[in-house]
Amino acid sequence: MSIIVTGRKMTITNALRAYAEEKIGNSMKVMDIDPLDAEVVLLSEKNPANPRPAVCEVTLRTKGHLIRVQENEEDMYAAIDVAAAKVLRQLRKFKTRVIDRRTRAAADAPEANTNGAELDLDALMEELAPADEVVRIKEMEFEPLTEDEALVKIELLGHDFFAYTDRDTNLVNVLYRRNDGGYGLLKQK
Repeated sequence: MSIIVTGRKMTITNALRAYAEEKIGNSMKVMDIDPLDAEVVLLSEKNPANPRPAVCEVTLRTKGHLIRVQENEEDMYAAIDVAAAKVLRQLRKFKTRVIDRRTRAAADAPEANTNGAELDLDALMEELAPADEVVRIKEMEFEPLTEDEALVKIELLGHDFFAYTDRDTNLVNVLYRRNDGGYGLLKQK
């Protein structure tokens, strides 16, 4: 278990680093998941109109899963406290949903074909008109998942959408969070 504490556009004092390592480390020790690495980024927003300028971002990496938490508070110590509590909730959710399901499903799961469809980003970039501009490109592997596993991943990441390869059909699906609540699923024909 390793914890890396960094500051974005601010210096981190030894007291603040020790406090963050202690709080986040205690949340990680409670769940006893190995391997588990944490990256804590602390930043203070400079906008005077923002009532909660202290931001604590925590990213946990374990066994192919990513858990991300971001909290804003009035001061940095309060942001670390709230983020540590949220990390503990997310780790409980991870352990109960992902690990328990994986152990139950390991015995009766069929072998999945891992040769998923790969996107040729260079070909897509050439097709774009010269006026269009791609701001960011993110390459990722689409691991074969079931719909339930994708729901767990989207909750753990805290994203509005999640793309994955369906384990049964081997086609790319996109799961998204709806504004009126619940989730939507885009399936490839």
